Amino acid sequence: MSASRFLVTGASGQLGRLVIDGLLKTVPAAQIGVLVRSDKAAAELAARGLHVHKGDYARPETLTAAFADVDHALLISSSEIGQRLVQHRNAIEAARRAGVKLLAYTSLLHADTSPLGLAQEHRQTEAALKASGVPYALLRNGWYTENYAASIPAALAHGAFLGSAGDGRIASAARADYAEAAVKVLTADAPPAGRIYELAGDTVYTLTEFAAELSRQSGKTVAYQNLPEADYKAALVGAGLPEPFAALLADSDAGAAKGALNDAGGELGRLIGRPTTPLAATIAAALAAPR
Repeated sequence: MSASRFLVTGASGQLGRLVIDGLLKTVPAAQIGVLVRSDKAAAELAARGLHVHKGDYARPETLTAAFADVDHALLISSSEIGQRLVQHRNAIEAARRAGVKLLAYTSLLHADTSPLGLAQEHRQTEAALKASGVPYALLRNGWYTENYAASIPAALAHGAFLGSAGDGRIASAARADYAEAAVKVLTADAPPAGRIYELAGDTVYTLTEFAAELSRQSGKTVAYQNLPEADYKAALVGAGLPEPFAALLADSDAGAAKGALNDAGGELGRLIGRPTTPLAATIAAALAAPR
């Protein structure tokens, strides 16, 4: 692996930055390329000694240089719901032309059977990867605990944690856990081509239990309030979230009620060689963060 060259797409996002931090622990900066869209992110990452490429999944002509001479690449899924399949195909084709030896893709937990609306574009991307001939690994990431921790300030302000997950069990993990898993796959001595990783946290909880832990740590009473999916979506829109993102979160919560965010396989912990970050630790970090 000492001479391998790496590429991380979507490198300015929250997951991408954590992957870069992880890679830099064992890989020289000169061997790491990044794909970003903004000038600010490009300047920040260039200052760390990385090879920076300005580009966009939606503009295939900007991807060729980024993938050139790359051995192992991480394709972080686009955030543009409804446009992701076309965008991902552009990146896959650039990887194919460049002869990339491993393309790891951040998919969704149990994407092949998941009832979540979010799963459709992941399934389509997985199919495109398999048809491309590019050696690939599927990182089927479960829920990020931070997705729920982001609602902590509002929950504390109103004494209620809203959702539509009912008594569904959620096996989430910290974003840093998933980033560490991506680094492990990218830097493996033998590229794990064709591997599918079902990645989820060791801590399994309901949102009622999430609210109870938040109450314990904050010293304030926070109750979980279960809402119909449409009402939860409306509450999210009322809180300022864009309608498509609010719909995604509400649909995912409704899917959690059916078990879509649960997994007891323990594959994430085995891959990173340690227990995943406990729910209590992520809540504590959120409470300690400046607001």
